[in-house]
Amino acid sequence: MYQVLSLKYRPKNFNELIGQEAVSRSLSNALDSKRLANAYLFSGLRGSGKTSSARILAKSMLCKNGPTSHPCEVCDSCKMANENAHIDIIEMDAASRRKIDDIRELIERTKTYPSISRYKVFIIDEVHMLTKEAFNAFLKTLEEPLEHIKFILATTDPLKLPATILSRTQHFRFKPISQNLVINHLANILNKENITFEDEALKIIARSGEGSLRDSITLLDQSISFTNGSVNAKEVASMLGLVDPVKIDQILNIVLKRDREGVVSILDELSSYEADSIIDQLTLNLKDKFLSKDPKFNVFMYERFFRVLSEAKTMLNMGSDNGFTMAMTLFLMIESMSLKSIDDVISEISNKEQNNILKDPKNLEKDKKDSIPEIKTTKTPYDEYLANIYDRNYELGECFKRSVKFNDFKDNILFITSFGDEVDSEFLRKSSKVIMEILRKTFNKDSKIKISKLENEQSLQNKNSKTINQSYNTNKTAIENISKDLSIEKEDNLNKNYYKTQDLEDKDLQINDDGLSNSDLDDEFNKDLESLKKFNDLKKNLSIDSLEEKNKSLLDELKSSNNFKESKEARNLKELTRLFGDPKVEEN
Repeated sequence: MYQVLSLKYRPKNFNELIGQEAVSRSLSNALDSKRLANAYLFSGLRGSGKTSSARILAKSMLCKNGPTSHPCEVCDSCKMANENAHIDIIEMDAASRRKIDDIRELIERTKTYPSISRYKVFIIDEVHMLTKEAFNAFLKTLEEPLEHIKFILATTDPLKLPATILSRTQHFRFKPISQNLVINHLANILNKENITFEDEALKIIARSGEGSLRDSITLLDQSISFTNGSVNAKEVASMLGLVDPVKIDQILNIVLKRDREGVVSILDELSSYEADSIIDQLTLNLKDKFLSKDPKFNVFMYERFFRVLSEAKTMLNMGSDNGFTMAMTLFLMIESMSLKSIDDVISEISNKEQNNILKDPKNLEKDKKDSIPEIKTTKTPYDEYLANIYDRNYELGECFKRSVKFNDFKDNILFITSFGDEVDSEFLRKSSKVIMEILRKTFNKDSKIKISKLENEQSLQNKNSKTINQSYNTNKTAIENISKDLSIEKEDNLNKNYYKTQDLEDKDLQINDDGLSNSDLDDEFNKDLESLKKFNDLKKNLSIDSLEEKNKSLLDELKSSNNFKESKEARNLKELTRLFGDPKVEEN
């Protein structure tokens, strides 16, 4: 009788278990060391070997030579276990027997001893399907079973199990089986069955199995029947409703050539396939090319293509039309090749900005200036000395630079000329200790300073200005004293007549008196008026440059004119006093 490949090549011991080395090693060590737990939990993808491992573990426990990791396969217990007919191995499908009554029945069976073996083993598949009440009823028995009772639980969804169940079991996680292991195992089966095959066909089957060895073996069995004894890629793809791998490569070549007309024509050929399946095949094909480092593609192309395909899957999940989504996907893949990478865009922008900067006339002039080499001047010993003074005291450095001129330095003597004013000179004298200390640190401890005194232009100018100002002030005082003597005002309170003498700034002296005749004010008084006018003119034309000479001549002239006080002026004043009383003098 024909037996399906998944049952025919089901593993019978831990050595035959494919892709679960960690689980095999842990269970084998536990069996060999006789460290067996009361309950085990196997979780993982469908077809990853959970149920097969549970049966192998049960057989290893009940083997006549056991417990052992290598059952003999010849004893009655092993033979019955291989035929799934062992009376002490009880399998229960929790998907169909999930109620509390089913668990109560199982609990009643645990109370009896094994019939022919040392243990009674209960294998509960799809345990996550049990109801909450069934789990609660099962807890006590699972935690404290009788010594001869062992539980092996299997599930594809351990997250649905109560934490109380997880904490009472040893949990073994079965990982998805890698594609290479699946392909090798399928090839081994086909070789044993004497069936020819193509490697590409096995790749398609392994991909479709998605990490499940049982599913892959089932597809292999189906493909053998479909291909009539010769497994090839084209017929396997057709059997699975997939696009021929050659056609997938053709699609990618059209995209690489950016052939829009080719895309339109190939879309007609793809109309009979599911868009979701085509996108998955394109993704897997690109993944293989990426891992094999296909020279036609670069990293940026992979990144853009995967992004476009991911967006297409999202559109399909939202219910978009298959044909429209497929067309959009292929055209977007073509357009994505025209996009520039971020680094290229940044580089172009930087180059444009650099070109604009170079074209700017201001920058050209700046570049010309920058291209002119700088002439570096070497520092003299005096420059170093002055810099040290600045470092010690900036104010002292400024004063030293402003008031001292460097002449020479030889024989440890610094020759300088001092031309500062009194303030700077006094500041330098107070800072002499600091200056000498810096000098000896800069040169050597025997260094000295020789100073020659020279008044600077500013000092001379200030001195001359001071002298001139003193002379001017002296002469001005003398002039003001004379002016006061010449400012006369006479007023008559009785007849309301008056005479008024203005100060030296006025042009003339005015007298109004009806009681006096012109003959009484004779020509000598008029001469005095002329002298006053002449004095005013001299004062206006007076300048600092000729101050001493003009002042001297003015004083001489005024002294000569003052003779009127001893002659006619005395008589005139006496007569005026007799008529109007003593005169009052106003100062403007």
